[in-house]
Amino acid sequence: MSFASKLFSSKKPNARNQEGYPAYTRSVEEQYLQMLLTNTMSNTFYADQQELLDNAAELHEQMALEQPEFMAKALIYARSEGFMRLQPLFGLAVLSGTRPDVFAKVFKKVVQIPSDLSDFLTILQGLGRGEGGRAVKRQVNLFLAGISEYWALKYNGRGRGRGYSLGDAIATAHPKPADLKQQALFRYLRGQEANLALLPQVEAMEKLKQAGSAEEQIAWIERGKLPYSAVTGAIKPSQEVWNAILYQMPTFALLRHLNTLLRSGVLADQKNLDYVVGRLVDQDALRKARILPFRFATAFRQVSEPELRDALREAVDLTFDNLPDMGGRTAIFLDISGSMQGEYLEIGSVFALALYKKTQGKSLFWLFDTAVADAKPSRRDSILGQAERIHARGGTDTGAPVRKLLEHRTKVDQIIIITDEQQNSGSPFYQQLKLYRKKLNPDVKAFVVDIAPYRHAMVPEQDEQTYYVYGWSDTVLSYIAQSVQGYGSMTERVAAMEL
Repeated sequence: MSFASKLFSSKKPNARNQEGYPAYTRSVEEQYLQMLLTNTMSNTFYADQQELLDNAAELHEQMALEQPEFMAKALIYARSEGFMRLQPLFGLAVLSGTRPDVFAKVFKKVVQIPSDLSDFLTILQGLGRGEGGRAVKRQVNLFLAGISEYWALKYNGRGRGRGYSLGDAIATAHPKPADLKQQALFRYLRGQEANLALLPQVEAMEKLKQAGSAEEQIAWIERGKLPYSAVTGAIKPSQEVWNAILYQMPTFALLRHLNTLLRSGVLADQKNLDYVVGRLVDQDALRKARILPFRFATAFRQVSEPELRDALREAVDLTFDNLPDMGGRTAIFLDISGSMQGEYLEIGSVFALALYKKTQGKSLFWLFDTAVADAKPSRRDSILGQAERIHARGGTDTGAPVRKLLEHRTKVDQIIIITDEQQNSGSPFYQQLKLYRKKLNPDVKAFVVDIAPYRHAMVPEQDEQTYYVYGWSDTVLSYIAQSVQGYGSMTERVAAMEL
């Protein structure tokens, strides 16, 4: 077979999507990145939790055997840049059994906090690996050597419903304490008698649990500088206690607890409300917090207090303020079909509107299901305010928006489509894209932003002018903006990382 005929045949659909429509398979590296960056192990429109878990296990095992170095880099990328936890930890557990040498290089970059360690050990046990062997024990010991009183309290060594507590990890790995203070901390975490005089924060926590009044509770919180998460895990805070811990809560915690703070009456005090608003619109704090953009949309939907809603609007706009400018004319298409309902549509809407704002008006933004509608976006209105008005409906024709470009002979430099890729009617996206390149602009770049874990794709990997982008973090949009300027594929970037 000639090279030309091979290339031609490779561009024919070679799979079926969840709806049974013709689709393509991408490289295993790309499928792996997609799974790491989008699979939260929760039920989706087309697949239940068990099916997604089985698919993930299959990919983790294949990568560990065939491409352990790429796998390790992808785990680091997903944990640090994609803000994902469970899939990178699952992959790390699989990697530990196949390539303990590579596993050792990346452990501390994937297991970053005690809850990561708890979940990692629970996954190992679920895989039938028990304690994981010598290589795992060595890394767990190194991690436990860095446990502080703060971590011990924040992540609650006696559970929080996880399969493994810090105390369980200590009992499993038998780390040697470096000094008497660490010995006391290890004993405390294991539920044994310990010299709390060496552990002032722990001692304050134990006194907090026994305190009989709000005043006494607040005194121990302040004396021990107790983290809010430890306090809320130990007692049911009154309004007075919420007032005391409000000013040391991290930005993400404030976002998560807005409703609780409202219900408890804490934010009825204008001073407290002003403080929370100020934190939510602090750009440096937002950058350090590394919050997934859809979390703002969820909070925005849940609160009705006008000042908080205004702060959330501003927070999202600030999150994308550093997004590189997009050159040329851009067409942005957002899938609003029924399978996008919920978090997919929330994050898709935020992404699409952030991209639109960054193009300085040199773009069009259309919504599509089986029909196409102009979203009528505004460069002045907030991203969240506009996203709130976008609703899911109908079936999916991914080719429809490109077909409309052709009908109106609208020339653009790049097409960005945000979708779960599950075509179920009409003409496929790739067929229309090829026509567009033939009739209007042969150099148009296409970016498919896939926020779902389904493995089949709309475009074959041989198309070098189409870029696939996966994930829910704001780095997705930075990647698009940089790729417009000539950067390589997401897979190439991960492959180029240093271990």
